[in-house]
Amino acid sequence: MIKNILPALVLGLSAIASAAILLVPVHAEDQKAEQVHVRGSIVSYGGTVLKVKTREGETVDVTLADGWNLASVANAAVTDIKPGDFVGIASLPSESGGDGALEVLIFPPAMKGAGEGSYSWDLKPNSSMTNATVADAVKGVDGRTITVSYHGKEKKISIPDGTPVVTIAPATKDDLVPGAVVFIPAEKAASGPLAHQVLVGKNGVVPPM
Repeated sequence: MIKNILPALVLGLSAIASAAILLVPVHAEDQKAEQVHVRGSIVSYGGTVLKVKTREGETVDVTLADGWNLASVANAAVTDIKPGDFVGIASLPSESGGDGALEVLIFPPAMKGAGEGSYSWDLKPNSSMTNATVADAVKGVDGRTITVSYHGKEKKISIPDGTPVVTIAPATKDDLVPGAVVFIPAEKAASGPLAHQVLVGKNGVVPPM
């Protein structure tokens, strides 16, 4: 699952460098503006405003900043996760110890290291987001458990069967249709959320973060 760089459109290195700024958590001291995550469905899109009905039921007008970026997600599989991959995993502490994944984002290779670390996240209460390198991936009885490393630390995260696993895909403004699901890491402003990035669901795949 913020305002620096996360996923990239897999359209070549130049496109990745210019168009892939989504979802990377940042340390609080690095934030110049208070962050807010908008999750919901598009009501309408026009000009510089994206109207969204949030998962909480509120309808908000998201202002799109100059030069804002757009991407979507594509389905991947847990078997696609290999040692050496860089991933972003939203998770919750599990009763058996360690963390259990809520969703997994496999970063394009050019984005390895983006937003590295483990941070609090608001997908669910007490959830966290870990951007890290996969040290190993072990198949188990009830899914897969991986060890990820970041800044010299290690963390074990189980990935239950059925956990959404996605990667980044291209999107265009034509995908911003009513009903499309979006995840928007935005800045809190007096006039409402201000977004530099939008992640939109398409082809039946929705942003799980």
